[in-house]
Amino acid sequence: MNLPNYFLADLPPEAVLSPVMIAEACQTLKRNREHYLAARSTESLIKTLSRVADGWLQADNPFRQLALELGPGQTGFSRETLARGLDNFFGRLTRDDFHALLVQEFGDAKRLDALTATASGQRHSRMAIVNAPEFQVHIAAGNIPNPTLTSIVFGLLTRSAQFVKCASGSSFLPRIFAHSIYEADAKLGACLEVAEWRGGNAALESALFAGADCVTATGSDEALAAIRAQLPVKTRFLGYGHRVSFGFVAGEDLFGSSAKKIVARAADDVVAWNQLGCLSPHVIYVQPGGEVSPEQFAELLADELDRREQIEPRGELPAEDAAAIATRRGIYEVRAAHSPETTQHWCSKNSTAWTVVYEADAHFQMSCLNRFIYVKAVADLTAMLQGADAIRGKVSTVGIAVPEDKAQEIATQLARWGATRICPLGQMQNPPLTWRHDGRPALGDLVTWTDFET
Repeated sequence: MNLPNYFLADLPPEAVLSPVMIAEACQTLKRNREHYLAARSTESLIKTLSRVADGWLQADNPFRQLALELGPGQTGFSRETLARGLDNFFGRLTRDDFHALLVQEFGDAKRLDALTATASGQRHSRMAIVNAPEFQVHIAAGNIPNPTLTSIVFGLLTRSAQFVKCASGSSFLPRIFAHSIYEADAKLGACLEVAEWRGGNAALESALFAGADCVTATGSDEALAAIRAQLPVKTRFLGYGHRVSFGFVAGEDLFGSSAKKIVARAADDVVAWNQLGCLSPHVIYVQPGGEVSPEQFAELLADELDRREQIEPRGELPAEDAAAIATRRGIYEVRAAHSPETTQHWCSKNSTAWTVVYEADAHFQMSCLNRFIYVKAVADLTAMLQGADAIRGKVSTVGIAVPEDKAQEIATQLARWGATRICPLGQMQNPPLTWRHDGRPALGDLVTWTDFET
């Protein structure tokens, strides 16, 4: 399948972007929005977006086929990892999920279309309508595709023209997704632009930011600060900085077949997108007291990751990433040799495909990712939170495997501690469409409200 040159990301590698090209693209997007998007009904947008998503779930869809054929070479993810990630992402873009999102965010799925009143609003003689920015700019991080694809979906749903600036070498999947939208609805696709260049190009970024009403960005805290400094005061800025995640397994659940299922779910979270997203676990904390001890849990997880490598391989890594894993492994080989009662490790043979390190020390440890996971023993939830205190305020997701009758109590404790998302282990990298990223509204940060008091 040959993609036409609809977007700046379609230009050949030797093409040079200029500030004039960027400024003209921004003006074109605004004009196209006025003609083709501003007056569209929410229901028609949901219908188009859910149809595009359903297409991506079909084996014979040409855009899916292209992503799976060329994706391993372009992204570093294996075909199997890409397939599972795409299925999880597009599987949640359904009509029902879109309606649930709009009701959650605005109280009424029609709030983007017209003045409406909830039951409370009727009692107080008040109606309201929601307005989105005319022109959004998204600065994508590039480690995994989901945040960028979600930004595109949310921007179209709220009727904003959008310019998606990808990190150098990371526009492959956003570009194909944009083409699938263009094929489904050319007028809708004309309100979207995708480009890529290396960050720090002040001339291009000044041209891009000049007309933006809202800028969203995902990246390091330092990168977000640099972007914020370039924006006019009037421009709304939504930055999603560095976050980490971890899991917690209660000893009470580690019995019989339940233990095997929990190990498999932990492996799901480690394997998904090669553990590269902010929702991926760095550490799985395991409580003793079950049939399976924390050390045995680590060994079973190693066996499961070895099995997954056969059916869902990690893929090749850049030399520097592989070297970082090899160096980290060497450290734990030495520690395990000298203190086997407190440190053990398991790893793939003749490759860096996966690594499991068990430690009795509960202090949170940053993983080097790419399926490198720590398993740590903790006496209870309090001990775990003490061990993770250094990252308090920087935690995105905690995946839990705990008794059902204690789940709400544990989730409340985690919420009070500062976790913004608690989910079942195995679903850490697969949040629902209604997920509040970093504890903030999914759509609410993008819009403004107008109240009409009757």
